[in-house]
Amino acid sequence: MRKSLPPVGEGGQFAYEANWSDEGNSSMELFDKKPDYIKDLTKVAQELRKNPTKEEKHLWYDFLKDLPCNFNRQKVIGSYIVDFYCSSAKLVIELDGSQHYDDDNQINKDTERDCFLKEVFGLTVLRYTNLEINTNFRGVCEDIYKHLDL
Repeated sequence: MRKSLPPVGEGGQFAYEANWSDEGNSSMELFDKKPDYIKDLTKVAQELRKNPTKEEKHLWYDFLKDLPCNFNRQKVIGSYIVDFYCSSAKLVIELDGSQHYDDDNQINKDTERDCFLKEVFGLTVLRYTNLEINTNFRGVCEDIYKHLDL
């Protein structure tokens, strides 16, 4: 049975999913301190914030940073780093390069990740290709905006 989780970033608690081999079920555990792998992910997220892709810069500087709701860039959620996260809208935005669509294994990982973020944290994940950012930026922004309930 899953425990009810506080929204990400509140209460100083961190959640992760553990598989218990003796039961064969997975369960949710809450910790008051960050597990070591979360600390490592935080360092990776900091590096990703320092070196955004061209498309991440475009979406951030030309749209997200000026919205009335707060977005975080390269946010650690569970055992994942998401490109953009808005806690008030429970919204994750992912920008995907071509590797996300050329590799069946990567597609499966993305699907698994999206399901985890939805089931465990109740988040909506929006995915856009870099091509969409470059060729249909206005359409991407309109789609994001309609998910924000502003």
